Amino acid sequence: MTNPIADPGHGHSPAAWTAVVVMLIGVTAGTVAFCLDAPVFVWVSVGVVVIGALLGPILAKAGWGVNGPKYSPKGH
Repeated sequence: MTNPIADPGHGHSPAAWTAVVVMLIGVTAGTVAFCLDAPVFVWVSVGVVVIGALLGPILAKAGWGVNGPKYSPKGH
């Protein structure tokens, strides 16, 4: 049995999920734009991925991270 205090949560938080979903959307859109030879949209997609990477720490500091006050862990 694991100690719930020592368990980092493995990223199961709204902050982590939001960051990952935004980055997945950016990568998917960038791949489609690359295949369609649309360099402007490729670079816009790169920007979306960077924004997604910044969202995780920002939302975690706002309390939506694993140890944040706005996060309540779900039972498995």
